[in-house]
Amino acid sequence: MILVNGLNVYPRQIEEVLYQFPSVREAAVIGVPDARKGEQPLAFVSANDGATLGRARPAAILRERLADYKLPRQIIILPGLPRNATGKILKTQLREMPAAGQVPGGARMASE
Repeated sequence: MILVNGLNVYPRQIEEVLYQFPSVREAAVIGVPDARKGEQPLAFVSANDGATLGRARPAAILRERLADYKLPRQIIILPGLPRNATGKILKTQLREMPAAGQVPGGARMASE
């Protein structure tokens, strides 16, 4: 759970909206610290094979279906999300990327 201005934001709710976009293969949402709001949602997505993924369409879909405080302030597009041996997305590794100021090769950071 992510706390934005004291309001509960469930990452799964944002991820389910991202999965409605046909080009999205994988999606994960984490909370990152924000000095003013406590935390902000940050989305990581990867595209289906052969599909291109721009930030405008997923952002528009999110804006239509989610309240403003639930909108991710950034969408980071990766070739693939890190997974463990059983196939679960490793959100701990995703949390380390923005904290270290690093985005792996092939990734694009896209602000709204």
